[in-house]
Amino acid sequence: MSVTPYVEADLDAAFAALGDRTRRAIVGRLAQGEATVGELAAPFDMTHQAVSRHIGILRRCGLVRQRVDGQRRPCRLDVERMQELAGWISEQQREWESRLNRLDDHVAQLREMQSR
Repeated sequence: MSVTPYVEADLDAAFAALGDRTRRAIVGRLAQGEATVGELAAPFDMTHQAVSRHIGILRRCGLVRQRVDGQRRPCRLDVERMQELAGWISEQQREWESRLNRLDDHVAQLREMQSR
């Protein structure tokens, strides 16, 4: 798969966002279902404002969506975006597994040649 510069920038932003432990924890919590900023902030020793900044980063890279529900603004994961990232990771995994299998085959051939 050839990756366009636009897609590369998109991937860079998403993986950079996930490079932070707090944001990964927020994504993990949202994998269980919607949550408000207050609910997301509860397990952390930080202000709601700090958690809101983390959510803002996750929103800008498309991993999290937020909707208005009266005075509440619940957050949820963007499942399609997460599936795109998972798809990219799966492609990388397949490529590396293929390379490792070829290396295994090559090593086996070398061993066979040495044993003759």
